[in-house]
This record gives sequence, C-alpha cells and structure tokens, in this order.
Amino acid sequence: MAGIVLDGKALSLSIEADLKQRVDALKIRNGNRTPILATILVGDDPASATYVKMKGNACRRTGMDSKSVFLPQETTTEQLLSEIEKLNANPDVHGILLQHPVPSQIDERLCFDAISIKKDVDGVTTNGFGLMSMGCAAYGSATPAGIMKILEHYEIPLQGKDAVVVGRSPILGKPMAMMLLNANTTVTICHSRTEDLAEKIKRADIVIGAVGKPEFIKGEWIKDEAVVVDAGYHPGGVGDIELSAVIERCSAYTPVPGGVGPMTISTLMSQTVEAAEKAAE
Repeated sequence: MAGIVLDGKALSLSIEADLKQRVDALKIRNGNRTPILATILVGDDPASATYVKMKGNACRRTGMDSKSVFLPQETTTEQLLSEIEKLNANPDVHGILLQHPVPSQIDERLCFDAISIKKDVDGVTTNGFGLMSMGCAAYGSATPAGIMKILEHYEIPLQGKDAVVVGRSPILGKPMAMMLLNANTTVTICHSRTEDLAEKIKRADIVIGAVGKPEFIKGEWIKDEAVVVDAGYHPGGVGDIELSAVIERCSAYTPVPGGVGPMTISTLMSQTVEAAEKAAE
C-alpha cells in the first residue's frame, strides 16, 4: 500500500488563505500599509529569475507587495552590500531575500550576514542560524522550516525517532538537522562523501533528501514504513530520492513536485507577514 502523500501544495494554499486574512487585518491596524518582501537578484540566471517571479506571485496572492532589485552580473560585493543596507534602512520593507547563488566574485556569506536579523525572513544569516539552533526566536531557513510545518500538519511523530539528513548546506541540510534535533529527534547528518551511506539510511525512521543530486538516494536504501521527505528538484521532475522505488513501502512521502517546494514559498510569506506584524507593534 502506498504511503500517505504529504501534500505541500494543498497545505501551502491553506496557509496562504490564512495569511491573506492576517495581511488584511494588519492593513486595517497599520494605516493601510502593506507588508513588503524585497528580493535581490544578481545576474541573469534563468532559474533564479523564475524563482523570483514565483515569490512575487505568492506575495500578490496573500495581499502583500513585492519589491524587486535587479543587479548586473558584474556587481561587486560592496555594491550588493550597499543595496542590502538601503533595504535594511527602509521601514516599508519587512523582509529581504537575496536570491542565491550569486556570481562568484561576490562574498555570498558576507552579504547574507548583512541582512538585518529583523528582516531575515529567509533564515540565511549566521545570527539567525545560531538563535534557531539554540531554540531561541528566529526566522528559520525557509525550506527546512517548511518541511517542519509539513511534518507537524500531518502529525508525523518525531520525538525519539531516528532521522538521517543527507546534505549539509548552510540553508538546508544543517538547519534541517538542528530543527529536527530541537524536536527531540535523533539526527545523523550525512552527505555525498559519507562512507556506508546506504547502511546509515537503512536505519532511519525519517529520511530527508537534501543533497542536490538527482535520485542520489536509492529507494532500496530506505526501510519499510519510513517517512521520506525529498527537498530536491531537478529537470525531469525528479528529486534527490528515487521515490518511484519506495512509494509503495514507505509510510509517508513528499511528492516531487508538489511537496517541499510550495512550502518553501509559503513559509517565506508567513515569516514576512510575521515580521510586518512585529514591526507594526
């Protein structure tokens, strides 16, 4: 029997409907000021441009405004930092998203960390990661935070369970592991160079694919009745996990597409609205 579909698309639509009501209420309290998410895109990468457009569409669906800052491919670190500081100082901007990756000549980490902690709605700053890891108030990285919302909504047991996170990126794998740990899950962090990876995955109750390689994690590595969360998306509509080989054996899984992706965007919207509500207070 196929596992339960952890439908991120349906959940994201429900979240967006609630956000629209919160935005409407906020505008009534706040002199009709609309929450604004500012997105910075450096260069002309087509995939990044598509993601920025999707986030702008999501803003409009929830009644928010979006502000787009487009910078040329040859932009320097100093020029990007200057744009970030302008947005930090703008009281009408409640969230800042720096679309990554940025061109190689830019110090990406320095620019991420220049974003005000109050406007770090994508959860990319070192400060935000540290606060989240310690269980303090912070906006979590959007994709892992979205995954946690999916698991919570579908009442997936976490406490005491063994989870394997395959991937160690600073905005996905590492924060994902910390969020699961804070939920009392026992976490093993693996990556593409982990020895005996298949054996480690076979012991997991929860498998998170966040390695960035198409179908890198084989279905046969995953034990029966495991919960399978695929955070990858690649050409051809496949993720990081060979889902076709595990759907009939797992207890629950996120589809690709329609699982984690929509929740990343809805989490970004949620955290922007929360930032606007805090600013209004």
